[in-house]
Amino acid sequence: MDDLLNEFLTETSESLSVIDLELVKFEQNPNDGEILQNIFRLVHTIKGTCGFLGLPRLESVAHAGENVLGKFRDGELEVTPDAVTLILRSIDTIKGLLSDLEETGKEPAGNDKELIAALNAMAEGKLVALGPAAPKAAPKAAPKAAPAPAPAPSPASGGAPVNEFGAPVAADLLAEVEAAMAAGKRAATDAEIAAEAAAEVATEEAPAPVSAAAAADDDADEAGVALAPVPAAKLPAARSEGGKAASEPKESSVAAQSIRVNVELLENLMTLVSELVLTRNQLLQMVRGHDDSEFTVPLQRLSHITTDLQEGVMKTRMQPIGNAWAKLPRIVRDLSLETGKKIELQMLGAETELDRQVLELIKDPLTHMVRNSADHGLETPDLREAAGKTKVGTITLNAYHEGGHIIIEIKDDGRGLNLDRIKKKAIENKLATAAELEGMADQQIYQFIFKAGFSTAEKVTSVSGRGVGMDVVRTNIEKIGGTIELKSVPSKGSTFTIKIPLTLAIVSALIVECGKERFAIPQISVLELVRASAESENAIEMINESPVLRLRNRLLPLVHLRDLLKLSRVDDSSDDELFIVVAQVGTYSFGIIVDRVFDTEEIVVKPVAPILRDIPFYSGNTILGDGSVIMILDPNGIVSATGQGMGGASETAAVEAMSHDEEKTTLLIFRAGGEELKAVPLALVARLEEIEMATVESSRGQFVVQYRGHLMPLVPFNPGHKWRTEGRQPILVFTEGERSMGLVVEEIVDIVEDRLKIELSSDQAGLIGSAIINSKATDVIDAGHYLTQAFADWFGSAHQKESFDGPSGNRTRVLLVDDSPFFRNLLTPLLSVAGYSVTSVESADDALKLREQGYEFDAIVSDIEMPGMNGFEFAANVRGDSRWGKLPMVALSSHATEKDFERGRAVGFNDYVAKFDRDALVSTLSQTLSLARHAQ
Repeated sequence: MDDLLNEFLTETSESLSVIDLELVKFEQNPNDGEILQNIFRLVHTIKGTCGFLGLPRLESVAHAGENVLGKFRDGELEVTPDAVTLILRSIDTIKGLLSDLEETGKEPAGNDKELIAALNAMAEGKLVALGPAAPKAAPKAAPKAAPAPAPAPSPASGGAPVNEFGAPVAADLLAEVEAAMAAGKRAATDAEIAAEAAAEVATEEAPAPVSAAAAADDDADEAGVALAPVPAAKLPAARSEGGKAASEPKESSVAAQSIRVNVELLENLMTLVSELVLTRNQLLQMVRGHDDSEFTVPLQRLSHITTDLQEGVMKTRMQPIGNAWAKLPRIVRDLSLETGKKIELQMLGAETELDRQVLELIKDPLTHMVRNSADHGLETPDLREAAGKTKVGTITLNAYHEGGHIIIEIKDDGRGLNLDRIKKKAIENKLATAAELEGMADQQIYQFIFKAGFSTAEKVTSVSGRGVGMDVVRTNIEKIGGTIELKSVPSKGSTFTIKIPLTLAIVSALIVECGKERFAIPQISVLELVRASAESENAIEMINESPVLRLRNRLLPLVHLRDLLKLSRVDDSSDDELFIVVAQVGTYSFGIIVDRVFDTEEIVVKPVAPILRDIPFYSGNTILGDGSVIMILDPNGIVSATGQGMGGASETAAVEAMSHDEEKTTLLIFRAGGEELKAVPLALVARLEEIEMATVESSRGQFVVQYRGHLMPLVPFNPGHKWRTEGRQPILVFTEGERSMGLVVEEIVDIVEDRLKIELSSDQAGLIGSAIINSKATDVIDAGHYLTQAFADWFGSAHQKESFDGPSGNRTRVLLVDDSPFFRNLLTPLLSVAGYSVTSVESADDALKLREQGYEFDAIVSDIEMPGMNGFEFAANVRGDSRWGKLPMVALSSHATEKDFERGRAVGFNDYVAKFDRDALVSTLSQTLSLARHAQ
């Protein structure tokens, strides 16, 4: 059975157990409306869920029981033991059907007409005179004894007597019962003896009342009188398939596999785990630097157990993000009618899980953004049709895991943000001058919509236009340590990308020091660390009296933590050598200058004290391993407080200072399989780790280690590597999505920045060639070779090619467009070794900006599946402009069917290559350039 059915069985079984108990209480306290409301709600939920899952038999029984409970609630029906017993019978029937459903995976055949007829009759008030079982009549002389004499029928009566199931009795007894009810002079005991006699004869002589429910209803309605009482002992029993009496329904085994736990209990357990993490950190701090300590090994074991326990408790708090999306289809439907638009809502990745606390905090921001997309973003059907679009606009929600965080995308295919209107509103609100706006990029101007009181709506509606919204959205997301990024393309639509942590309780943080005070910076915001000095290439410069760092030919705005927090200067502190933490908030990057950098730690986040809540620089505090209490810095608050992030002069200068022709690459230098230096682009490496060899396991002939909840294959760089059974082993961790691979090396030497130019190619598998890096001959490795040893389908196909062509000899200029940093960093050295000078950008918009700035290239290699403008649209744009209109273009895609090829060629691509086929890319690019030269 699928997960949905399992969850239904578990929840329904729990609800039925509660109903059993509550019904007994309600029978004893019939005036307790709270108990009745709880019973009604549970039965109503069961009915609705059965209908949703397509279980009509279960739904019918639950619906009939709900009708009776509704009459109780409205005061139209008296609560009697017979009525309660009848409802309990329906509960037993549901239990039996659930048991069959669990065993077979489908609802059992058959029906429950007799039980439903009895419940319906009860709900219509036809059994209001139900009472306790009547005394037995005198012994009968024969099995088919005649009923007790009764007066002659009265024409005034019209009530239809019922049998034990509430259905009409045989026709020949009708007159007798009618007469008994119409006379009104018989004693109560005589009436009960008559009803029992009628029921007995009906049981013996009348046909089975399979389809008699409707007749009973009709006859009773015409007469308008109550029926004779039915003894409780004669009420219908729970039925299984085919209507046969069922034994006591057994408890669902699926329900027995899970329990419901109070959220407060989970919160307390999380707090205890947090304290355990702090204690673990303290113990590790005590033995750090003492390699010969007898506590080292047991503490490492304790550390692993603590990590596993932490992850286990985290999982108990996780819920699918689909829970936060549940009300959005209804909202979109209502907005569609209100605005006169045709809107389709697509929800992808609803099963993606995140912390319950985070889930609650993002519900309202998500709702607001979807409403904005429907009201502001999407056009009316006539405008969409005039623009060459389909009449139905689409809003897409997509959620997925990436690097320990949750990424949520809200995308629409509407008109995009109105740039001119935003500029006008920014000037009106005195957020920027016209001259300042002229110096900003479009994406920077779009960020004004996050300012308080900013709205571009032409009129105030019930949906939007009050100037309250996106600023609150951004604030709420930043409160939980998240970021929001906006991209908009005119006439194509807008995309909001939210990045939030999986949990708020325990996070990874970088510990730094400034003015003898230590602080924690959440790892989610840290890009890299840089050491700046007068002698190094990374020098601090001044632009408009503001410090900036020239980093890889880009100017990075700087904030000095000492000045920001007004910390006193320490005597031994010096500005000759500074440490800079490069942080990112949304699309904005900046540097935080600190005195010292320590290590990363898993910290327990404690809320900020009320007295400090007005200080925007802090998001909480924590306790370190040595017992010190330190503050957690909030990069979002730092950016807001310093007025940065809106595209100031330094950021504009940074864009202008970038030189694509002399682009440098940060490389990780290591040794493996000899003394020769090896290099790999640092951007490809997710983490540098040292693993305990005692934790390494073997699976299917491959060495693996448990890493962040998954099995990570270990691949040695040196094929002759000798595996140890103890000690620590350095590895390079490569990660894409949820998969990771560890490349086993011998020594990590350095991280350097240099221009990557392959001087000599290599025929050795796993090597691209040799280059001069940091003035030393260094072998550049082919990371893809080792990735496919761990996962054959790493690049989307199990059929990888491992050889690579040598350089073509000419430094042909190639523009590489791909939104994945991983593939950009993987393909750049591969194309470089083939003799190409590569410039890489992350989007089609960035590529077109280079065209506007006058850059020239000899060929373009572009990904197809990209956010914003996709590869097909990019190719059409390139071909429609004379500046790059004749450049050879090669498409890259993970989908490489003949249909894809035809579409690619139709929009202007010269050829189409599967993304995983590295050999084909180089050979195709070479052939495409050759054909283009001959054509000239």
